[in-house]
Amino acid sequence: MAYAATAEAFPSSVIAPRLLALQRTLVWLLGASGAIVFIEPSPYELVTLLAAIIFFATGLRLRPVFIPLLLLLFLVNLGYSIGAIPVMDKPQVANWVATSWYMAMTVVFLAMVFSEDTSARLDMLRHGLIAGALVAATAGIAGYFNVVPGQHDLLTLYGRARGTFKDPNVLAAFLILPALFVLQSVVSNRLRLRSMIALGVIMLAILLAFSRAAWGGVAITSAFMLALMVLTSRSHAERSRIIVTSIIAVAVVVMLVAVLLSVDSVSELFKQRASLDQSYDEGRFGRFGRYILGADMALDLPFGIGPLQFHRYFPEDTHNSYLNAFMSGGWLAGVCYAALVFVTVIIGFRHVFVRVPWQQTYLAIFAAFLGTVGEAFIIDTDHWRHFWMMMGAMWGMFAAAQSYRATADQALIARHDSSA
Repeated sequence: MAYAATAEAFPSSVIAPRLLALQRTLVWLLGASGAIVFIEPSPYELVTLLAAIIFFATGLRLRPVFIPLLLLLFLVNLGYSIGAIPVMDKPQVANWVATSWYMAMTVVFLAMVFSEDTSARLDMLRHGLIAGALVAATAGIAGYFNVVPGQHDLLTLYGRARGTFKDPNVLAAFLILPALFVLQSVVSNRLRLRSMIALGVIMLAILLAFSRAAWGGVAITSAFMLALMVLTSRSHAERSRIIVTSIIAVAVVVMLVAVLLSVDSVSELFKQRASLDQSYDEGRFGRFGRYILGADMALDLPFGIGPLQFHRYFPEDTHNSYLNAFMSGGWLAGVCYAALVFVTVIIGFRHVFVRVPWQQTYLAIFAAFLGTVGEAFIIDTDHWRHFWMMMGAMWGMFAAAQSYRATADQALIARHDSSA
């Protein structure tokens, strides 16, 4: 359904200009700080805390649309807390549960933030994420090629780029959303050298992280987002530009990969990582074997085995967020976690074709979120900050879209009455 671009939901005109600028700057910092997580507490935690203090002091609204989100997040973490009681004396369990509660609170906080001044705040988040991604990607590339002497071990892990993250897989997963944002700039606007260079840097870092999930994720989410952009474009010329530029972008990325694969060290690790017969994936206790055995255990354990206890029964962790929810918090956490993801995805699909000023940004976030939801079947995403950031942003956009549509309907009625 199309809606006239009248007054945006929850206009910011009632907020003092300096306070408005401060709020938007904090949103930029939230996006940028999410790229530096190799220290604890990370800058993201500190910026989130500062932003929460300032935003709550100046007023945020908890809207009815957030009630399902709030309820499901509470039940998931209640399940984790109950499951942790027998093993609370084990190392890191209390910290894991506290982190889960913290992540849940950031989701609700970000949903409230993005339900107001939506277009401007999303734009600041986009710029912040791109800036942070370029820092993380550059660090990973520099580490991989040993550009900075003595920092190779800090910026790489097992010969793979990890940049400002603890794990190459998380670095690559984080870079997907900024890559989609930059790709949108490349295909939607005139070809700008700056955007093309940024896309090249981010894609190179994803490649050098050698994360199979991220390789597939960035390809699938990019294709999905571009398809949605074509379907939601407003003119034939715009659709043609997106299609043609996308083909060019794909060709450039393929050429970049071909050049890199000519380097022996890159080619050797690429072949190793691209193989589908990894030793830790195969066998009765391999990654996929553990899924079956763990699911069978979960059926007999209504309260689970507690957080971080899966490795006591199997050689490695779950590497499956849905299974981990059942094992860590029992049936309550497992069912509610799956429901939380399912409800968010279903509502997300319903908002794809809603005409709002931030529609293009929404498509990128939704595509990246959907990719992470799929990736959660093969890796633990439970405490990925950018996953919960995307969820909060999406629920904020759901609320903003409702208000935007109501405002548009009221404007149409007012115009009809005035012309009658």
